[in-house]
Amino acid sequence: MQETNSLFDVQGKVALISGATGGFGAAVAKGLAKAGVKIMATGRSEKTLAPLVEEIKAAGGTAAWVDGRPDNHEDVKRIVAATQEAFGGIDILITAAGVNKPGPITEQPVDEWEMIMDANVKGTYLFCKEVGKVMIAQGRGGKVVLLGSARGELGMANYSAYSPSKGAIHLLTKSLGCEWGQHGINVNAIAPTVFRTALTQWMFDDEAFYKNFLRRIPIGRLGEPEDFVGTVIYLCAKASDFMTGAILSMDGGYTAG
Repeated sequence: MQETNSLFDVQGKVALISGATGGFGAAVAKGLAKAGVKIMATGRSEKTLAPLVEEIKAAGGTAAWVDGRPDNHEDVKRIVAATQEAFGGIDILITAAGVNKPGPITEQPVDEWEMIMDANVKGTYLFCKEVGKVMIAQGRGGKVVLLGSARGELGMANYSAYSPSKGAIHLLTKSLGCEWGQHGINVNAIAPTVFRTALTQWMFDDEAFYKNFLRRIPIGRLGEPEDFVGTVIYLCAKASDFMTGAILSMDGGYTAG
C-alpha cells in the first residue's frame, strides 16, 4: 500500500499556477497545497492573490504570490524568476488563466477576439516557453497541465474566438508532449465543460438553462472546481509518468455522445 501511495505523492514539489484566483486555479492551488505542494500563485491583481495565499498558509500550506499579466512576456519572465528565487526551482506548471466573451463573428470587435486569444493562447504559450527553459535546465523532468475545454473539440455558435483558442491549447499540449518527452517533462491538458465559477454562476441560477444543459451530461450535474483536484494531482504525480500529449475530458460525459 505504501508503494502505491507513493505514486501520488507530490509533497515538496513546487507549482507555478497562472490564473490562480479563478474558480479552477484557486481550487487546484488549495488542493495541491493540502497535498504538500509549494504554491506560487500568479494573476493580475494583488487584491485577489494575497487573500488566496493567506488562506493556504492559514491551512498549513506553503505559498507565495506575484502579480503580472500572462500575455506580457516580460511579466512572465519576472514571475518565473520570482518562483525560482522563492522556492529554488519549478516542478509543476498549471496554466489556468483565460477569458471568454461570446458574440457573433460579424459583430464581435477584432480587438475583443485578440484579447481572448492573448489571454488564452499567448499567455499559455509564454508560460510554457519560460518554464520549459527552467525545467530542461534543471534536468529532473517536470509536469505541465494546461487548461483546455470541451469547446476545443466542439464548435458552438458565437464562440468563434473561444473555441479556436482552446483548440490551440489542445494542439499545443500535443506538440509540447512530443517536444519535451526526451526531457522527462509530461504535458497534458484538462478539458472541462461548464463548471461553477463566478463567471458561470448565472448558468446554475437560470433554472431553464440549467435543466436544458443537463440533458447533455450523463452524470447529471455541472462541474464544481473541486472535481478537478484529483485529476490534477494525478497529472502532477509519478502515476502519470507515461502519459503525455493527452487531453483529459473532465465533463461528466458531455463529449462522450
